[in-house]
Amino acid sequence: MTQDKKRLLITGATGFIGGHILRQALEDDSLEVWVAVRPSTNISRLEGLPIRVVEMNYADEEGLVAIVRQYSREHEPAWHYVIHNAGLTKTARPSEFREANAENTRRLFAALASAEHLPEHVVLMSSMSTYHTPSSMEEIIVETTPQKPRSLYGQSKLLAEQYAKASPLPCTILQPTGVYGPGDEDYLIAIRSIKRGLNAMAGLVSQRLTFVHGADVARAALFVLRKPEAIGRSFIVSDGTECTDIQFGHLVQGLLGRRHVLHLRMPLPLVRLVCILGSIVGRITGRATPLNRDKYHILAQRNWRCSSLALQLLGFSPKYDLSRGMQETIEHGIKG
Repeated sequence: MTQDKKRLLITGATGFIGGHILRQALEDDSLEVWVAVRPSTNISRLEGLPIRVVEMNYADEEGLVAIVRQYSREHEPAWHYVIHNAGLTKTARPSEFREANAENTRRLFAALASAEHLPEHVVLMSSMSTYHTPSSMEEIIVETTPQKPRSLYGQSKLLAEQYAKASPLPCTILQPTGVYGPGDEDYLIAIRSIKRGLNAMAGLVSQRLTFVHGADVARAALFVLRKPEAIGRSFIVSDGTECTDIQFGHLVQGLLGRRHVLHLRMPLPLVRLVCILGSIVGRITGRATPLNRDKYHILAQRNWRCSSLALQLLGFSPKYDLSRGMQETIEHGIKG
């Protein structure tokens, strides 16, 4: 690794979105890639990669400060860029959302800010789940839409954003809409169900959905790192198109080559009951279930329409549309 490379620290690199960020970063010859891992992280998938691994316990602020200062003595700054992606998207214990998504962000950012030389740019990976439910089906979520999330997950991500904005670090916040792609499990559940002949949709009224491929989320994160004008701003990340839940079902049905699929709408009270039962099972087993009380708030929201115009005006454009991206996801997760 040459000295003229920029050092990039990625947290959460062993997860779905983090894996996409890591792969994209390794394709950039101008970056020296560092990966932060928790003490309990299985790093077998990182073996053999041209990266440096640093162990970080995000619950230990003093330990984080010590690590940052240790590497600051070797380099100024320790890392030129940081992409903070580590966090929880689902858990059997919803109280863990705040600790994993918000408080860990606060401690990490405080540690990074304790160094004499700050990073040039930090990107916080947040979520469009931080936004308030639109009052009508015609409303489009933009970066100025009120952020009043109902889910505990969304609330924890919003608190992380607030911590980031209060930090002296030069930070940009990315808020992806529904993220899918190879490595994702949530959308794969729906795809597998459609392959078996059933597309179960939440609610008697259509949902308006938006999507973005995991690779495009990663590209957006690396893109804004090189944009000083993005500092202090938040950006929604989407592929720019939208569809209803039934249109999504028909798209997947066609990509699977499935002739007959039952497209069934479930009343929201029934969906809520299923989610409650899922939470009970999760508490008993200690394992997060795809359908749970917190996920219900996301399923119940009818309108996830959004605009990624601000990011486009900055110069970013996604590579994947929904059809191409879902085809790749199906080939990787179903046919592969």
